[in-house]
Amino acid sequence: MKLLALDTSSEGCSAALWLDGRITERFELAPRGHTRLLMPMVRELLAEQGLKPSDLDALAFARGPGSFTGLRIATGVIQGLAWGLDLPVVPVSSLAAVALNAIDEHKLPGGSGVAVAFDARMSELYWATFACRDGLPVLLGDERVCHPDKVSLPDSGEISDGWFGAGQGWKFRSDMPEAVETGISSADSSLVPRAAYVARLAIPGFHAGHTVPAEQAQPVYVRDEVTWKKLPGRE
Repeated sequence: MKLLALDTSSEGCSAALWLDGRITERFELAPRGHTRLLMPMVRELLAEQGLKPSDLDALAFARGPGSFTGLRIATGVIQGLAWGLDLPVVPVSSLAAVALNAIDEHKLPGGSGVAVAFDARMSELYWATFACRDGLPVLLGDERVCHPDKVSLPDSGEISDGWFGAGQGWKFRSDMPEAVETGISSADSSLVPRAAYVARLAIPGFHAGHTVPAEQAQPVYVRDEVTWKKLPGRE
């Protein structure tokens, strides 16, 4: 299985290649460098493994929520590749990718909860909570955007080992409700989405049939007022 994953949903820009269980990745923090960096990263990853784009079996991308401009960049590249190569696409939540990063990096046990927060600008956060199940994040409830004082932790019997906070939105921890602030044992506000974790989540998604064709590879902004145009000529 050969899968290429992309992420430009935050100030991080990354591409990752999954080759039968092995992952190679290019990652750089470059808030305004996504357009310049992304395709060279893809070319380097493929060349390193002696592969051509036509050798790929599937594509994946971080579909959001996140930076509107960044999401458009990855979506455009993925749509172009999927259309040209006739490949299926696995859209992956940016929030879930950070949750998996937290589970791995902080060695969170099963029964842990991960509350992911991104800075959504306009004094709001993108927010989602996940249960750690078999080493993977499982969404509890919905992804949403709200003011920091409106976030909450679900009352889930599945969470027996406490809550961990992940994502740069945790710099607003002091603005969150006391029940959330005290319910989190610790938080890592340095974590941003990365293509390696997008790839990790895309593999089970691919095998579960959660793929879409090029024209349906759409960003998820969470904010209702934002829209994205599909490929030219597509309904």
